[in-house]
Amino acid sequence: MDKLAAMRVFVEIVDRGSLTAAAEASGRSQPSVVRTLAALEAHLGARLLRRTTRRMSLTPEGRDYLERCRRILADVDDAELAVGQNEAEPRGDLRITAPVQFGQLHMVSAISDFLSRYEHVRVDLLLLDRVVDLVDEGIDLALRIGPLADSSMTAIRVGEVRRVVCASPALLERVGVPDHPRALSQLPCIRLRNLSSTSTWPFRDSGHDVAIRVGGRLSCNHIAAGVAACAEGVGFGQFLSYQVQQFISEKKLCRVLEDFEPEPLPVHLVYPGGRLVSTRLRALINALKDSLRNSEALW
Repeated sequence: MDKLAAMRVFVEIVDRGSLTAAAEASGRSQPSVVRTLAALEAHLGARLLRRTTRRMSLTPEGRDYLERCRRILADVDDAELAVGQNEAEPRGDLRITAPVQFGQLHMVSAISDFLSRYEHVRVDLLLLDRVVDLVDEGIDLALRIGPLADSSMTAIRVGEVRRVVCASPALLERVGVPDHPRALSQLPCIRLRNLSSTSTWPFRDSGHDVAIRVGGRLSCNHIAAGVAACAEGVGFGQFLSYQVQQFISEKKLCRVLEDFEPEPLPVHLVYPGGRLVSTRLRALINALKDSLRNSEALW
């Protein structure tokens, strides 16, 4: 049995989510993929996947083996590129993830330019408003907003974003401009359910962190909808600066309480530590780093 080939098939099955999709992606027949997986499990003496007619999931042994396979295959790919090919053109697959709206607004263009430059690289872009386990989900690179919790990741800081309070000009004309965060407790506010707290907003006053309870008749679980409602004059909203940048530029929203904004949130590109960085990943990191550091989105 070709162990490296079997590892690649196993990783492909997990990444694609089904035997059929893995067969199509690897250019094999489905029976060939099934036989390879069975032979690998027999060789290891362990079940790697639980399979039913509806879903497939990793066993504990499979999860551990998957992480090791990714490291081994990445090292093999890097070794092949390094031997006599220091100037080799990047090639191969990359999986990256970012928050939905940030990716839409500020990463797609840079990735498009990257793909135009490197025609042998394929990118799988996953836009998700949740923290992804990079190892478990086979992610090569992630954009993270906020403090980093996992010290095992290698992080490259590319900027920061602010938490800003905005309102439409019409609403400000109607209710006035608040001069202190406390005033928001008596004003209509839009609450976002996907944040840690829907009714408490963070601020900084006289060097201290403070939390202000807000209320209002609209709450929603979609940031873009909340921003749109804010621009319609439904209420005040607290958003990340990149989420409202265009609305502020077009004067559809006004920024208020700037002197009370909490500390900025760092923005990083992160990737699993403890492994070699492939030529293709290094090229993508450099492209995104240059693009984001020059972006007005990261105030």
